[in-house]
Amino acid sequence: MQARMRKLFFRGLEPVSGNRVRLLQGGAEFFPALIAAIDAARLEVHLETYIFNDDPSAAAVRDALAGAARRGVRVRVLIDGVGARDFPQAWRDALESAGVALLVYRPLVSGWRSNPHSLRRLHRKLAVVDARIAILGGMNLIDDFEPVRFATPRLDFSVEVRGPLLAAIHHSAIRLWRLVALTQLHPGESRRPPVRPSWPTDGHVRAAFVVRDNFAHRRDIERVYLAALALARDEIVIANAYFLPGRRFRKLLKMAAARGVRVHLLVQGHTDHPFFQAAARALYRDLLAAGVAIHEYGASELHAKVAVVDGHWATVGSSNIDPFSLLLAREANLVVDDAGFAGDLRQRLQQAIARSVALDPAGWGRRPWPRRMASWLAYEGVRLMVGLAGGGRWV
Repeated sequence: MQARMRKLFFRGLEPVSGNRVRLLQGGAEFFPALIAAIDAARLEVHLETYIFNDDPSAAAVRDALAGAARRGVRVRVLIDGVGARDFPQAWRDALESAGVALLVYRPLVSGWRSNPHSLRRLHRKLAVVDARIAILGGMNLIDDFEPVRFATPRLDFSVEVRGPLLAAIHHSAIRLWRLVALTQLHPGESRRPPVRPSWPTDGHVRAAFVVRDNFAHRRDIERVYLAALALARDEIVIANAYFLPGRRFRKLLKMAAARGVRVHLLVQGHTDHPFFQAAARALYRDLLAAGVAIHEYGASELHAKVAVVDGHWATVGSSNIDPFSLLLAREANLVVDDAGFAGDLRQRLQQAIARSVALDPAGWGRRPWPRRMASWLAYEGVRLMVGLAGGGRWV
């Protein structure tokens, strides 16, 4: 088993042993963990988010960040220019007056909606506190019931990490902050001794921190997914909010199903991007015919970006399985090699699948031709957008 699992990683991305990881589902587990870590900070907080919404849950994080800065903690916040475009100026003023350093990744410019290069976003959701604890995954700073209210909270996951892997996570956060500060000519902050990562010694989980950027790690997240699919023997469970994989990814899913692997995809039933959902549905007929089970989650909004393979390999992160995440955006995922963690995530996904609608292969193949045509036009539109944004060819 261990020899096979090692093949799921590649040179330069070997998993690190000795970590403690804790799965966090939804805002009910994410926000208390994040705020508790910030409240306990003594030296430094780095926080990156795509969305920083104007709601009570996000306000509680804002207040924790301001409180940390007031007691002398170095606090750095990096938000995205599109995802956090509605970030209140009053909130920014309050944070900066408390001593928080705040930067905007690729701030909006005039005509951004018609500029394909505006698709290159900071999509990471990451917090690193005192270089001893990190929280990362799919959770934005937004209440589970915003902006659309369902009876059930949004389905999303993050993971809390302690251990030797903090060295890589902390380095990545520092590096990105310095890069953005340099490109925006942000004035330097007061010199402080560098924070050195520290961790408990009783962890047992092997895990890797995987990023996607536009430099040395352009395909890393996609590559770890492809390796897991190629080596799967028993089961693949993927929950992904925006599922529009390329040809190699789809081929490996179909090959897995052909050799008897149980393949389950959990995708959005309700969507905030109908055009994108239409594009994704262009691929369902082929996958269903190959034996891949597809479930549309309708209990609430699905925002998760997670997967479990063979009950041992798991990933939780910010990256969707679509060209915008895999080719254009800055993303961060945790890949875990641990049966306990993978089993916990799998159980939660099975509960979500039980509340979903399984697509019928025969019925899906008989969809009216106008819907099929609309899906393929949307799919071709996505391919065009990615090409214009400089993401290369996406098939």
